[in-house]
Amino acid sequence: MKTALVTGATSGIGEATARALAGAGWQVIATGRRADRLAPLVEAYGALIHPAVFDVRDEAATNAALDALPEAFRGIDLLVNNAGLALGTGPAQRSDLAQWRTMIETNVTALVTITHRLLPGLIERRGGIVNMASVAGSYPYPGGNVYGATKAFVQQFSLNLRSDLHGTGVRVSAIDPGMVETEFTLVRNGGDQAASDALYGGAQPMTAEDIATTVLWIASLPAHLNINQLELMPVSQSFAGFQVARS
Repeated sequence: MKTALVTGATSGIGEATARALAGAGWQVIATGRRADRLAPLVEAYGALIHPAVFDVRDEAATNAALDALPEAFRGIDLLVNNAGLALGTGPAQRSDLAQWRTMIETNVTALVTITHRLLPGLIERRGGIVNMASVAGSYPYPGGNVYGATKAFVQQFSLNLRSDLHGTGVRVSAIDPGMVETEFTLVRNGGDQAASDALYGGAQPMTAEDIATTVLWIASLPAHLNINQLELMPVSQSFAGFQVARS
Protein backbone atom coordinates (compact mmCIF):
# COMPACT_ATOMS: atom_id res chain seq x y z
CA MET A 1 0.00 0.00 0.00
CA LYS A 2 1.33 3.44 -0.93
CA THR A 3 1.30 6.48 1.32
CA ALA A 4 0.79 10.14 0.39
CA LEU A 5 1.19 13.29 2.46
CA VAL A 6 -1.18 16.09 1.45
CA THR A 7 -0.71 19.55 2.95
CA GLY A 8 -3.68 21.85 3.37
CA ALA A 9 -6.17 18.97 3.45
CA THR A 10 -8.77 20.80 5.54
CA SER A 11 -10.64 22.24 2.55
CA GLY A 12 -10.73 22.74 -1.19
CA ILE A 13 -8.22 21.02 -3.44
CA GLY A 14 -6.32 19.50 -0.52
CA GLU A 15 -9.38 17.86 1.01
CA ALA A 16 -10.55 16.63 -2.40
CA THR A 17 -7.09 15.23 -3.11
CA ALA A 18 -7.00 13.36 0.20
CA ARG A 19 -10.41 11.89 -0.62
CA ALA A 20 -9.40 10.92 -4.16
CA LEU A 21 -6.23 9.18 -3.02
CA ALA A 22 -7.86 7.39 -0.09
CA GLY A 23 -10.73 6.37 -2.36
CA ALA A 24 -8.15 4.77 -4.66
CA GLY A 25 -6.66 2.80 -1.76
CA TRP A 26 -3.78 5.07 -0.73
CA GLN A 27 -2.90 5.75 2.87
CA VAL A 28 -3.02 9.53 3.34
CA ILE A 29 -1.38 11.78 5.89
CA ALA A 30 -3.80 14.70 5.80
CA THR A 31 -2.34 17.88 7.28
CA GLY A 32 -3.92 21.16 8.29
CA ARG A 33 -4.38 23.63 11.10
CA ARG A 34 -7.99 22.72 11.94
CA ALA A 35 -8.53 19.31 13.53
CA ASP A 36 -12.31 19.57 13.11
CA ARG A 37 -11.86 19.87 9.33
CA LEU A 38 -9.75 16.69 9.21
CA ALA A 39 -12.16 14.60 11.29
CA PRO A 40 -14.61 13.95 8.39
CA LEU A 41 -11.78 12.39 6.39
CA VAL A 42 -11.12 9.91 9.20
CA GLU A 43 -14.84 9.21 9.47
CA ALA A 44 -15.08 8.54 5.74
CA TYR A 45 -11.91 6.51 5.19
CA GLY A 46 -10.97 5.20 8.63
CA ALA A 47 -7.47 3.77 9.00
CA LEU A 48 -6.43 5.02 5.55
CA ILE A 49 -6.26 8.57 6.95
CA HIS A 50 -3.78 9.86 9.50
CA PRO A 51 -4.72 13.42 10.53
CA ALA A 52 -1.70 15.60 11.32
CA VAL A 53 -2.67 18.94 12.84
CA PHE A 54 -0.05 21.66 12.43
CA ASP A 55 0.64 24.95 10.65
CA VAL A 56 3.04 24.36 7.75
CA ARG A 57 4.65 27.73 8.48
CA ASP A 58 5.85 26.39 11.84
CA GLU A 59 8.99 24.35 11.10
CA ALA A 60 9.23 22.92 14.61
CA ALA A 61 5.59 21.81 14.55
CA THR A 62 6.05 20.32 11.09
CA ASN A 63 9.06 18.29 12.20
CA ALA A 64 7.32 17.19 15.39
CA ALA A 65 4.30 15.94 13.42
CA LEU A 66 6.51 14.04 10.99
CA ASP A 67 8.54 12.55 13.84
CA ALA A 68 5.30 11.36 15.48
CA LEU A 69 3.93 9.55 12.42
CA PRO A 70 2.75 6.00 13.12
CA GLU A 71 5.07 3.32 11.74
CA ALA A 72 2.59 2.40 9.01
CA PHE A 73 2.65 5.95 7.64
CA ARG A 74 6.39 6.62 7.78
CA GLY A 75 7.20 5.43 4.27
CA ILE A 76 5.93 8.33 2.17
CA ASP A 77 5.66 7.67 -1.56
CA LEU A 78 3.99 10.92 -2.65
CA LEU A 79 4.18 14.49 -1.36
CA VAL A 80 1.39 16.79 -2.49
CA ASN A 81 2.37 20.35 -1.63
CA ASN A 82 -1.07 21.90 -1.76
CA ALA A 83 -1.17 24.28 1.22
CA GLY A 84 -1.20 27.86 -0.01
CA LEU A 85 -3.22 31.04 -0.11
CA ALA A 86 -3.68 34.47 -1.63
CA LEU A 87 -4.37 37.53 0.49
CA GLY A 88 -5.59 40.86 -0.84
CA THR A 89 -6.51 42.02 -4.32
CA GLY A 90 -5.13 45.55 -4.35
CA PRO A 91 -2.12 46.93 -6.20
CA ALA A 92 1.35 46.52 -4.74
CA GLN A 93 1.57 50.14 -3.65
CA ARG A 94 -1.49 49.72 -1.42
CA SER A 95 -0.83 46.19 -0.20
CA ASP A 96 -0.35 45.02 3.37
CA LEU A 97 3.26 43.89 3.92
CA ALA A 98 2.12 41.39 6.55
CA GLN A 99 -0.09 39.71 3.96
CA TRP A 100 2.84 39.52 1.54
CA ARG A 101 4.94 37.85 4.21
CA THR A 102 2.20 35.36 5.05
CA MET A 103 1.92 34.35 1.39
CA ILE A 104 5.69 33.91 1.10
CA GLU A 105 5.91 31.95 4.35
CA THR A 106 3.06 29.63 3.32
CA ASN A 107 3.46 29.28 -0.44
CA VAL A 108 7.26 29.27 -0.58
CA THR A 109 9.07 28.77 2.73
CA ALA A 110 6.76 26.08 4.13
CA LEU A 111 6.71 24.23 0.80
CA VAL A 112 10.48 24.05 0.51
CA THR A 113 10.85 23.16 4.20
CA ILE A 114 8.64 20.06 4.10
CA THR A 115 10.04 19.08 0.70
CA HIS A 116 13.60 19.24 2.00
CA ARG A 117 12.63 17.16 5.05
CA LEU A 118 10.99 14.40 2.98
CA LEU A 119 13.43 14.24 0.06
CA PRO A 120 15.68 11.47 1.46
CA GLY A 121 12.72 9.14 1.95
CA LEU A 122 11.19 10.01 -1.41
CA ILE A 123 14.50 9.20 -3.10
CA GLU A 124 14.78 5.93 -1.21
CA ARG A 125 11.26 4.92 -2.29
CA ARG A 126 11.54 6.39 -5.81
CA GLY A 127 8.43 8.41 -5.02
CA GLY A 128 6.84 11.53 -6.38
CA ILE A 129 6.19 15.19 -5.65
CA VAL A 130 3.20 17.17 -6.91
CA ASN A 131 3.42 20.91 -6.28
CA MET A 132 0.29 23.04 -6.59
CA ALA A 133 1.24 26.17 -8.50
CA SER A 134 -1.16 28.40 -10.46
CA VAL A 135 -1.68 30.09 -13.78
CA ALA A 136 -0.93 33.24 -11.74
CA GLY A 137 2.72 32.14 -11.87
CA SER A 138 2.67 32.43 -15.66
CA TYR A 139 0.24 35.26 -16.42
CA PRO A 140 0.39 38.55 -14.50
CA TYR A 141 -2.77 40.40 -13.58
CA PRO A 142 -3.55 43.51 -11.49
CA GLY A 143 -3.42 42.65 -7.80
CA GLY A 144 -1.52 39.41 -8.39
CA ASN A 145 1.80 40.86 -7.18
CA VAL A 146 3.27 38.61 -4.46
CA TYR A 147 0.78 35.76 -4.89
CA GLY A 148 1.73 35.37 -8.55
CA ALA A 149 5.41 35.62 -7.65
CA THR A 150 5.12 32.83 -5.09
CA LYS A 151 3.47 30.57 -7.66
CA ALA A 152 6.15 31.38 -10.23
CA PHE A 153 8.62 30.24 -7.59
CA VAL A 154 6.72 26.96 -7.19
CA GLN A 155 6.83 26.39 -10.94
CA GLN A 156 10.57 27.02 -11.19
CA PHE A 157 11.38 25.14 -7.99
CA SER A 158 9.54 22.13 -9.41
CA LEU A 159 11.55 22.24 -12.64
CA ASN A 160 14.82 22.61 -10.75
CA LEU A 161 13.91 19.76 -8.39
CA ARG A 162 13.24 17.62 -11.43
CA SER A 163 16.70 18.48 -12.75
CA ASP A 164 18.46 17.81 -9.44
CA LEU A 165 16.61 14.52 -8.93
CA HIS A 166 17.60 13.26 -12.37
CA GLY A 167 18.52 9.60 -12.13
CA THR A 168 16.88 9.02 -8.75
CA GLY A 169 13.56 7.82 -10.14
CA VAL A 170 11.68 10.54 -8.23
CA ARG A 171 8.97 12.20 -10.29
CA VAL A 172 8.19 15.91 -9.89
CA SER A 173 5.15 17.67 -11.28
CA ALA A 174 3.72 21.18 -11.03
CA ILE A 175 0.00 21.68 -11.53
CA ASP A 176 -1.08 25.17 -12.59
CA PRO A 177 -4.85 25.54 -12.11
CA GLY A 178 -6.85 28.49 -13.31
CA MET A 179 -10.20 29.36 -11.76
CA VAL A 180 -11.31 26.75 -9.20
CA GLU A 181 -14.30 27.41 -6.95
CA THR A 182 -13.14 26.76 -3.39
CA GLU A 183 -12.67 28.85 -0.25
CA PHE A 184 -9.66 30.45 -1.99
CA THR A 185 -11.43 33.69 -2.97
CA LEU A 186 -13.27 33.85 0.34
CA VAL A 187 -9.91 33.81 2.15
CA ARG A 188 -8.38 36.28 -0.29
CA ASN A 189 -11.18 38.77 0.31
CA GLY A 190 -11.27 38.42 4.10
CA GLY A 191 -14.43 36.33 4.19
CA ASP A 192 -16.44 38.46 1.73
CA GLN A 193 -18.94 35.94 0.32
CA ALA A 194 -20.34 38.47 -2.16
CA ALA A 195 -16.90 38.97 -3.71
CA SER A 196 -16.49 35.22 -4.03
CA ASP A 197 -19.93 34.81 -5.58
CA ALA A 198 -19.25 37.64 -8.03
CA LEU A 199 -16.04 36.02 -9.27
CA TYR A 200 -17.46 32.56 -9.86
CA GLY A 201 -21.03 33.46 -10.83
CA GLY A 202 -21.97 32.15 -14.26
CA ALA A 203 -18.37 31.17 -15.04
CA GLN A 204 -18.64 27.38 -14.63
CA PRO A 205 -15.27 27.25 -12.87
CA MET A 206 -13.33 24.08 -12.23
CA THR A 207 -13.96 22.22 -8.98
CA ALA A 208 -11.60 20.95 -6.31
CA GLU A 209 -12.52 17.44 -7.45
CA ASP A 210 -11.34 18.26 -10.98
CA ILE A 211 -7.87 19.06 -9.69
CA ALA A 212 -7.86 16.14 -7.24
CA THR A 213 -8.63 13.77 -10.12
CA THR A 214 -5.65 15.23 -11.96
CA VAL A 215 -3.36 14.63 -8.96
CA LEU A 216 -4.55 11.03 -8.73
CA TRP A 217 -3.98 10.56 -12.47
CA ILE A 218 -0.40 11.85 -12.18
CA ALA A 219 0.25 9.65 -9.15
CA SER A 220 -1.13 6.60 -10.98
CA LEU A 221 0.96 6.92 -14.15
CA PRO A 222 3.61 4.29 -14.91
CA ALA A 223 6.89 4.95 -13.09
CA HIS A 224 8.72 5.83 -16.32
CA LEU A 225 6.42 8.80 -17.10
CA ASN A 226 6.77 12.31 -15.64
CA ILE A 227 4.33 15.18 -16.05
CA ASN A 228 6.62 18.19 -15.75
CA GLN A 229 4.01 20.94 -15.71
CA LEU A 230 0.28 20.85 -16.35
CA GLU A 231 -1.90 23.92 -16.85
CA LEU A 232 -5.67 23.66 -16.49
CA MET A 233 -8.42 26.25 -16.95
CA PRO A 234 -12.19 26.08 -17.25
CA VAL A 235 -13.38 26.62 -20.81
CA SER A 236 -14.83 29.97 -19.70
CA GLN A 237 -11.38 31.32 -18.79
CA SER A 238 -8.54 32.26 -21.11
CA PHE A 239 -5.46 34.49 -21.15
CA ALA A 240 -5.69 38.08 -19.96
CA GLY A 241 -5.22 40.93 -22.38
CA PHE A 242 -2.54 43.60 -22.23
CA GLN A 243 -3.23 46.78 -20.28
CA VAL A 244 -2.78 50.19 -21.90
CA ALA A 245 -2.74 53.40 -19.85
CA ARG A 246 -3.72 56.45 -21.91
CA SER A 247 -2.97 60.05 -21.13
